[in-house]
Amino acid sequence: MVVDAHAHVWQLARGDYAWLTPELGSIHRDFTIDDYAAVATAHEVDRVVLVQAAPTAAETTHLLRVASSAPIVGGVVGWADLAGPAARRELESRAADPVFKGVRPMLQDLPDPDWILQPALRPSLVALAELDLVLELLINPMHLPYALTLLDRHADLRVVVCHGAKPDIGAGGFQPWANDIAALARNTNAACKLSGLVNEAGPGWNVESLRPYVDHLLECFGPDRVVWGSDWPVLTLAATYTEWSTATDHLLADHPCTDRAKILGDNARRVYRL
Repeated sequence: MVVDAHAHVWQLARGDYAWLTPELGSIHRDFTIDDYAAVATAHEVDRVVLVQAAPTAAETTHLLRVASSAPIVGGVVGWADLAGPAARRELESRAADPVFKGVRPMLQDLPDPDWILQPALRPSLVALAELDLVLELLINPMHLPYALTLLDRHADLRVVVCHGAKPDIGAGGFQPWANDIAALARNTNAACKLSGLVNEAGPGWNVESLRPYVDHLLECFGPDRVVWGSDWPVLTLAATYTEWSTATDHLLADHPCTDRAKILGDNARRVYRL
């Protein structure tokens, strides 16, 4: 089974995608689950995990509504107000829907890089672990030390790092990202998404420009803690679905078939309880 562990759908009229401005050109329009399926099923994708693109409860409700009528959706990673007084009740209510798999605070967009470490979040983080939900970390390299501290305090959290923590591939930003992501992998049980890297590489990317970063992620996390995702339709700012899928095949070509099967589907099924 092939699982795309990271894709988005959105409706601009909903009005809560602050980052999605006309300057983004080709992706400043609606993208539906039918649009996604038309692209992904051509690549034999069996299931997709839809991930929030707006920091609102309405976004989570929207994604769960989409999932309810789309068999290709295996899970939804939404958003919740983890700092709010009703956070636990909100998480418990969402977790009653078996398609709801976790939450993703948009840490990269918050002014405080250590926001996730504030004491007020502790009850929410405890609730995530008790409810067996995933916490996805949308972070940049600067956030990696804070992520390590987070998991030192909450080792029972099931954490997935989005987009390999977004190394600045286009500028050759290998360090200190490489050391910090290695420390996170070595000292925690976090998983990592093999996704979003072509966007970090930017125009003119090729397989060889991605290879040092992908090889490092695979070395650090091993074949059991890496999940593959497309990051569609954000992906399309830098590549087509076919181009990223083909690049993935090249990047994983030297790995055993069993490891490729884990990365392309089996790990996601386990991590997201699909």
